[in-house]
Amino acid sequence: MTARRRVSLMVTCLGDLFFPDVGFSIVRLLRRLDVVVDVPPAQTCCGLPLFNSGYHAEARAVAARTAELFRDSEHVVVPSGSCAWMVKHEYPGLLAESGLAALAGEVAARTYELSQFLVRVLGATRFTSAVPGRVTYHDSCHLLRGLHESRSPRTLLENLSGAELVDLPGADECCGFGGSFSVRLPEVSTQILDKKLANVEATGAGCLVACDAGCLMQMRGGLTRRKSPVRALHLAEVLDGGRP
Repeated sequence: MTARRRVSLMVTCLGDLFFPDVGFSIVRLLRRLDVVVDVPPAQTCCGLPLFNSGYHAEARAVAARTAELFRDSEHVVVPSGSCAWMVKHEYPGLLAESGLAALAGEVAARTYELSQFLVRVLGATRFTSAVPGRVTYHDSCHLLRGLHESRSPRTLLENLSGAELVDLPGADECCGFGGSFSVRLPEVSTQILDKKLANVEATGAGCLVACDAGCLMQMRGGLTRRKSPVRALHLAEVLDGGRP
């Protein structure tokens, strides 16, 4: 008898505060695939905002705490490409000169963004869409350029029962969020966002799909202000069409 896979879900700050439904969708998806899921209650921010703002000592402390927290996890699944990138690419460097260097590398190797875990680890590519009709996909910067991942989300959407994936012009272009960039340079951020949303609406899709909470927050807010009928949803919410 094959042992069931075990996953620890890294919820992320934005997921916890603004997108809790994404977490519930991920748990449902994984459990339907016979995966045992736990959510470590003591988890906090992964440290990415600190790291990007130049507070590397503080980010190092967060990385050390997080690596310890996920020490015994068989797999760590993350719903945001940016946070997955932080764990996989920055934790080993931040903790290289500490007693946690080996652990940081081990946790990094066991960490996956959601679409990568579904496709590359579980081999699960066929789901029923919670959103019928046309959908389009935005590549988040960290997932695309940091983790070099563009295929796994598209594989899932191309095989999604009840939905049709249509190409988004400029799919690989930033949405304008960029963490604190959108706060420090709001005029530039808004210009970038407006171009992105015009491209989205031109596709005729009723749903915009992304794999990063920061992008979703930015684009959902823009769509709301435009009074657009397009919905911005996380990939997990779209794949969760078979929810009980």
